[in-house]
Amino acid sequence: MLTKRIIPCLDIKDGRTVKGVNFENIRDAGDPVELGALYARQGADELVFLDITATVEKRKTLSELVNKISHHINIPFTVGGGISSVEDVRVLLQNGADKISVNTAAYRNPQLIAELAREFGSQCVVLAIDTKQEADGEWYVYLNGGRVKTDTRCADWARQAVDLGAGEILLTSMNHDGTKQGFALDITAALAGSLPVPVIASGGGGTMDHFVDVFTTGKADAALAASIFHFKEIGIPELKSHLHDKGIVVRQ
Repeated sequence: MLTKRIIPCLDIKDGRTVKGVNFENIRDAGDPVELGALYARQGADELVFLDITATVEKRKTLSELVNKISHHINIPFTVGGGISSVEDVRVLLQNGADKISVNTAAYRNPQLIAELAREFGSQCVVLAIDTKQEADGEWYVYLNGGRVKTDTRCADWARQAVDLGAGEILLTSMNHDGTKQGFALDITAALAGSLPVPVIASGGGGTMDHFVDVFTTGKADAALAASIFHFKEIGIPELKSHLHDKGIVVRQ
């Protein structure tokens, strides 16, 4: 049985780690280099770095900061934000990223996924989907850091992206983001049960049992969280111990 992964997320704005609720009310959460090093020491399985305003500000991801963080960690490192070309990815990999995450640029130009998979391998390409459940009950894709709604259903876009070569899906529920009320179990389970690649659940983790739920009911391969780790509400060693006690296989 594959081990389930715990992944802290560093949302970066102006060189600092930040966190909001439902993609709004952003507040400072600390120095990303220090936090990354701490999580690696505590036993995080991977680290995700998302430059959350790169696309909106029409600039590239902060490669110098990526380089600095990569020298302080010894776990797989995924980097996203403002990536729109093979060259963008090459720069980030040269600066210490192991995988890259694409979102808006891939939606605007789906062939980017195929190009990146061809050049660097599917295992390097993570498709991030920001999704929101609307009044009709459907989950729709949002772009530009959750600012722009599309008419595309989340499951349809995920399937298309995997067909093009995405090796992993990072699924963030905007309805649940930062609320600490639990992950979006239904859409996570729907994707995890129908796609041949791992699904990382993101948005809503607030208690240790929320992680139990997303790994069992939600069928997620990994769970990503931010504020509960940044603000020391849950420690990674304690979380892994709790999951182990509940019969969920994790790397200790």
